[in-house]
Amino acid sequence: MLHTATLVHDDVVDDSTLRRGFFSINAIWKNKIAVLVGDYLLSKGLLLSVEYKEFDLLQIVSQAVREMSEGELLQIEKARRLDIDESVYYEVIRKKTASLISSCCGCGASSAKANQDDILTMQKFGELIGLAFQIKDDLFDFEDSVTTGKPTGIDIKESKMTLPLIYSLQQSVKSEKREIINIVKNNNGEKEKVKRVLAFIKEKEGIAYAKKKMFELRDEAFLLLNGFAESEYKASLKELVNFTTDRTH
Repeated sequence: MLHTATLVHDDVVDDSTLRRGFFSINAIWKNKIAVLVGDYLLSKGLLLSVEYKEFDLLQIVSQAVREMSEGELLQIEKARRLDIDESVYYEVIRKKTASLISSCCGCGASSAKANQDDILTMQKFGELIGLAFQIKDDLFDFEDSVTTGKPTGIDIKESKMTLPLIYSLQQSVKSEKREIINIVKNNNGEKEKVKRVLAFIKEKEGIAYAKKKMFELRDEAFLLLNGFAESEYKASLKELVNFTTDRTH
């Protein structure tokens, strides 16, 4: 319910009219209704923890809700000038995406009566795969749209600063950087201009760099699992890690 609430609010913030191929709530009933629906789902999800007196879970998920809001605000603030460096990028996706997955893993450990150290380990595990998940999502922007189901270059058209672009800009000279930022900010609706940015990112090996960082996060997540005994549950978590980086859509 919390995840659904964030998606409903996300569509309002991003002014999106579609969600997974269907009309979004704000497209059908406008923003006022969408905000209220999101608020309702949010409060309902938190109240479930109160209803069952699961106050440890309430603390974990409430922290995730706060961080997701902070991440969205940070992204909006930085998007105005497109001055997002790598550290800011990681902070945005840690709060916006990874905090939710981190809370899921923390809640799982807490509900199984794990000790505090193991709960924190699982929260860190969730954060790592959440970061890897978002980088993988960003990489879809540079792959064949028929395979991924996501139009190529859509992040550029929406002026989103993702890791491949951020890294590529760091490798460029000032004049080249100025040209690319100008396209992303002011000419992102022109097909040929978007192609220029995509070619620039490939030339500067931004895609390869993002993949490298994604696999580093994956390997770090595997290392955290090494502290737990072998079991079918651990095997499932390993499959989850692999799915995060190997998925095709």
